[in-house]
Amino acid sequence: MQLGPPSGTAPFALSVLASGGTGVGATAEEGLTGTIALARTADRRGFHRFWMSEHHAMGATSVSSPPLMIARLIAETARIRLGAGGVMLPNHAPLLIAEQFGMLDAMAPGRIDLGLGRAPGTDGATAEALRRGADGNDRFPQQVLELLGFLGDEFPPGHQYRAVHAVPGPWQAAQNRVPAPSTRPEVWVLGSSPYSARLAAQLGRPYAFALQFGDADIDTALRLYRDEFQPSDLLAEPRTLVSVPVAISDDAAEAKRQAATSAMAMLRMFKREGYLLLPPDEVEAYPATTQERQVLDAYTNRSFHGTPTRVADRLEALQERTGVDEVTLVVSGHSAELDRRGLELIADHYDLSRV
Repeated sequence: MQLGPPSGTAPFALSVLASGGTGVGATAEEGLTGTIALARTADRRGFHRFWMSEHHAMGATSVSSPPLMIARLIAETARIRLGAGGVMLPNHAPLLIAEQFGMLDAMAPGRIDLGLGRAPGTDGATAEALRRGADGNDRFPQQVLELLGFLGDEFPPGHQYRAVHAVPGPWQAAQNRVPAPSTRPEVWVLGSSPYSARLAAQLGRPYAFALQFGDADIDTALRLYRDEFQPSDLLAEPRTLVSVPVAISDDAAEAKRQAATSAMAMLRMFKREGYLLLPPDEVEAYPATTQERQVLDAYTNRSFHGTPTRVADRLEALQERTGVDEVTLVVSGHSAELDRRGLELIADHYDLSRV
């Protein structure tokens, strides 16, 4: 099955990435309810995908298990693709992830994405508690290959897992004398470095570049991915996605205040104070040092914040420079309602369909 670009009125496919944002003053239930509302809006307004990222031990995030949220969102949405952006594979056994996403694809055939990352999605101590070992990152390519083998039941003769089968999946269908599933989760390689770009190219898989993390070199990564891409049975040509942080409002000043809450969360993480989304007023009142102000300004300016027209101009300039096929809007401000309203505004700007 070959993947093709989705149709749409924007000059690129538009998608959404959420982390179950839980601002200071909100409960975990409210954060998850806000994520469901975001997914409903994205589905109704014609966005292509709705992804959630895996995080652990962070006060500002509620989604520690994207598969659990995807299962809920299948019932809350009608047409949008749902997925993890991503599952941090070194935290998990590949067989378990293959079974979980095989179940999700069985519940919503052709709508499930599986983005794979190798970062822990947390701090060092929590990563140790999750991974129980120091070689998680080193084994990432092997884990990806194992996961793909389980999803397709395609281990070669003599492989140690040849007789191990992910259920649901092709093996179960054969055992029960029914046709094999016509779809399977769409697997993406995630990253923000040449390492991930080369791995995606070698596997012939679509590549999602996370531009929300620091000064990552997207130009080099995409060049390597395209130059080294090897066609696969899934993908004949390179396919790329870039995720960018956004804060969109009719009020440009309010959008900037929202972006600043995420910038403060990053500063707090660098200072080992915990990733929290503080209220905008508290962020504005913070007595930052000169060095801290540089970090706050850098991350605020890196966000694509402002009116829909301003944000769209920056998105289109990025796409023109990089040639990416798809842009994912990372929404992670203190106000879940401003994030949801921002999706409405950019959908109106691009005249995305209403479902």
